[in-house]
Amino acid sequence: MGGPNLEIFKFGFYVMFPIGIMYYFGTNLDDRFTVPDFWPKETQVHKIPTDRDELRAEAERLKRKRLERRALRLQMEELKRAREEGRSPVFTKEMEGPEESISGSVRQESKAGEGGKEGTGWGSWIFGGKKTS
Repeated sequence: MGGPNLEIFKFGFYVMFPIGIMYYFGTNLDDRFTVPDFWPKETQVHKIPTDRDELRAEAERLKRKRLERRALRLQMEELKRAREEGRSPVFTKEMEGPEESISGSVRQESKAGEGGKEGTGWGSWIFGGKKTS
């Protein structure tokens, strides 16, 4: 069929082809296949607290942030209740700033004309503010 020269050529090709691929892709990887600035720099990543004092400070920061959001939410609920009852809400210094920006995005229209009550709780968004009972 092919003779001994063809068999020697095939053997050489079968052995040298994987070696050539490994040589081509295995050398000089940094210059050929890297993306510049792929990994973030040390100043751009979050620093996870590892020391006891750092952990305590981070926990205090998160607690302050949570309590600020809770206070703002309670103020907004008081404003909403005051508007529903038809009385003028009691304004404080903290309520003047964020009330305007938040009330526009959280505003819900009353559906009293449809004969249903507005729902409260976790299921009210599913039923469109109406109770199904």
